[in-house]
Amino acid sequence: MTSRILICDDSALARKQMAKALPQGLADDILFANGGQEALDILQEKKADLLFLDLNMPEPDGYQVLESIRKHDLPVLTIVVSGDIQPEARERVRKLGAIDFIKKPTDTRQVARLLEEYGFYRPSELENTAFNDANLHNNGHISPSISVSLNDYLQETANVAMGRSSDLLARLLRVFVKQPVPKVAFIANSELHMAISAAQREDDYSAVCQGFTGAGIAGEALLLFEDASFREMAELLHYDVLEGEAVNVEVLMDMSSILFGAFINGIGDQLDLKLGLSHPTVLGQHRPLNELLDHHSQREEQLLCIEISYVLENRDIHCNMLILLTEDSIPFLEKRLAYLVD
Repeated sequence: MTSRILICDDSALARKQMAKALPQGLADDILFANGGQEALDILQEKKADLLFLDLNMPEPDGYQVLESIRKHDLPVLTIVVSGDIQPEARERVRKLGAIDFIKKPTDTRQVARLLEEYGFYRPSELENTAFNDANLHNNGHISPSISVSLNDYLQETANVAMGRSSDLLARLLRVFVKQPVPKVAFIANSELHMAISAAQREDDYSAVCQGFTGAGIAGEALLLFEDASFREMAELLHYDVLEGEAVNVEVLMDMSSILFGAFINGIGDQLDLKLGLSHPTVLGQHRPLNELLDHHSQREEQLLCIEISYVLENRDIHCNMLILLTEDSIPFLEKRLAYLVD
């Protein structure tokens, strides 16, 4: 049995990984969409039987695509493939009509098992087809070449790591964490405060930082916590006392422990690298963003900056996490990217 398959993901790396995870000979043709609207346009033309759908994309995101598929009764079965592994995310996509959920990075064995379970894949049949069809046997998947940039690689790596940290936060606090699309930029230290989203909110922030190192890679993680969010965060953490400078510092340390540890471990696992974290340091409290980041503006070095804005649904809590990678980390990352896309 062969099927028409559509892979929708805003990450070129994720599209490439998903295509490589498909059993050889499965698809007559693999189509790709780099966003939700492109996927819906393809589905409106009834060009796909099976959709592998990412959730975390610019609008329309995966949830909105699922809503549109249901609203317009489009004839496609959907398997969600996402780094957002919160239990609530899985429940929501099933309610919207997805038949199953695969967490990133994609597990080839899980893909084959689900495809077999839903009738898209019969191993012996496909192996015989691939063997007898010289064209299929020689070419494997019939799909266009996908180019992956370093920025795309880092964005997708951060997306998976963010899913881990959000899942831990969601389970500990019993909340749902909205998943943004991570932002990746190569910027000068002096431009850091102008490049991040939090700078646009014009509020005072408190910040904590923690360095990390591994073989071939180094940097630091910064958590920028909006001052207006402290009391509500203290309530979610079940503190006995909800206000005061000591409480604010405790909130910073607890949040950095939750988010930094899970995120950095998620990055390290994907790079097949053990990353060590230094002790956290409070950079300052109740200050404008440019003052909190002033220690960076004195350096000439360029940085690879990954920004993630965490927002808790139905809560007035905002915090930004920055992962700042040194220039010296670039060769290692480029080498790792070349290995992944071979």
